[in-house]
Amino acid sequence: MVSNSKDRTWIIVIIFAFISMVVDAIDLQILSLSLPQLMQEFNITKIEGGALGTWSLIGMAIGGISGGWLADRFGRVRTMSWMMILFSVGTALLAFTQTYEQFLVIRVISSIGLGAEYIVASMLVAEYVPTKKRTTVLGTVQAGWSVGYLIAALLAGPILESYGWRPLFLITVLPVVLAIYMRLAIPEPQGWRQNDRKEPDQQQKKNEWALIFKDRKTRVTFILWAFTAAFLQFGYYGVANWLPTYLVSELGLDFKNMASYLIGTYTAMIIGKLITGWLADKFGRRIMYAIGGISTAIALPLIIIFQNPGNIVFLLTLFGFLYGMQYAVNATYLSESFPTNIRGTAVGASYNIGKLGAAVAPITIGMIATNYSIGYGLALLGVTYALSGIIPVLFIREKMYEPFTEQSQKENNCVEKNKQMEDVL
Repeated sequence: MVSNSKDRTWIIVIIFAFISMVVDAIDLQILSLSLPQLMQEFNITKIEGGALGTWSLIGMAIGGISGGWLADRFGRVRTMSWMMILFSVGTALLAFTQTYEQFLVIRVISSIGLGAEYIVASMLVAEYVPTKKRTTVLGTVQAGWSVGYLIAALLAGPILESYGWRPLFLITVLPVVLAIYMRLAIPEPQGWRQNDRKEPDQQQKKNEWALIFKDRKTRVTFILWAFTAAFLQFGYYGVANWLPTYLVSELGLDFKNMASYLIGTYTAMIIGKLITGWLADKFGRRIMYAIGGISTAIALPLIIIFQNPGNIVFLLTLFGFLYGMQYAVNATYLSESFPTNIRGTAVGASYNIGKLGAAVAPITIGMIATNYSIGYGLALLGVTYALSGIIPVLFIREKMYEPFTEQSQKENNCVEKNKQMEDVL
């Protein structure tokens, strides 16, 4: 399948991608868990608190779009290492901010690195891992995101109560060292290197954006993924940003109990991603993606309506399992939808144009919470989850391109085969 040398590189890539997911999630969850204290210290409203999540997503979207394009032009490893440094240093600087405006500006800058790092890390793993194991491995890597949430929940309790929110943001300075080692230890994937060597005299003239929209099938796939990503992330980040505050403000839990409930939720999310990734390799990306979206859509309003002190632990644990299912499949499904020469640009742009749409979720729930309740806002997110599962199952084929050991002839054959088999959308 692959040589021993490549096997070792594959393992290193997976480890680095997993760690990057852990740290990214720690960062986002720290913001969510710190939100009650931030609102109090900076004397801001729920809408302004929601805006922190919204502007974080805008920064991530800018990073994901630009990072994908940079990865096509300059390499996956080079782009990821520099973006890890931007994210790490920027997030650490949040600990020293003195005003809401300072926090907001630095948060956007650090989020650019976070968004780019997330997209490139997922794509890098997809291009190193063979097809038969890809979703299992990427599901495991995506579980790193849930591990990060879990670590943040464990750390936040004692640190927030004893020292406040500032020390939490210093934790993410660690990836600077990892980024330097990664740059030295991991070569660019074979598919990118092969593509980079093709027609070097035309390398500077190519326009990845034009190539996305030149071919009708690629263009339609890109647009469908952008809508899917918008609905998925509207739901995901709306829940992530407001669930801890909902548990404290509307269910009356103290921080220790809230952290304990979140730990159960995120542990179930880890298990859900691992199982879903394995099932997606067995039964297909599309079917598991749809099951994840539709199941979460059904669960959200039921949890908000029927929760009580006796069943909230069970309901949150079940929700945690469902909440992460689509992300176990998303990176594989999306990476296999575009050819190597535009993969970074197309994946980064479609996913993060969707994030721009989703960026209004935290502030939207903040507005609903002001007029009604946080729980009501969370329940409405079920609609967007349903749409995120329905669009791919109806319109987006899986395994359209093969990221692993791509050679130009193989990819051309794949394109021709898909053109013959695909029904006109």
